[in-house]
Amino acid sequence: MIVRRWRGATRAADADRYLAYLEATGLREYRSLPGNRGVLLLRRALEDQAEFVLLSFWESEDAIRAFSGNDIRVARFYPDDSEFLVDSDRHADHFQLPFASLAPGLLTP
Repeated sequence: MIVRRWRGATRAADADRYLAYLEATGLREYRSLPGNRGVLLLRRALEDQAEFVLLSFWESEDAIRAFSGNDIRVARFYPDDSEFLVDSDRHADHFQLPFASLAPGLLTP
């Protein structure tokens, strides 16, 4: 399994609106693509900003290409991202996932 990591930041006042926007765009698309095994979204407050880190889980680099395009290192943006983002990575990092252990129900609200 491959984990794709991307981060970006919004103004603190835009954090909830950006979260709703992510749910309607990228998070929805991730879950609909063959080869996507899930996604985690992390958020934290940083003084006047909110930082977001997306971790998406993929079966293969080919599955990532179906989402991101040929160069999987390039971050993928949506049309209204520039309305929200005050800082963002222009690249995505990829990691092999050699081990994972989560308590049952840990990620279920």
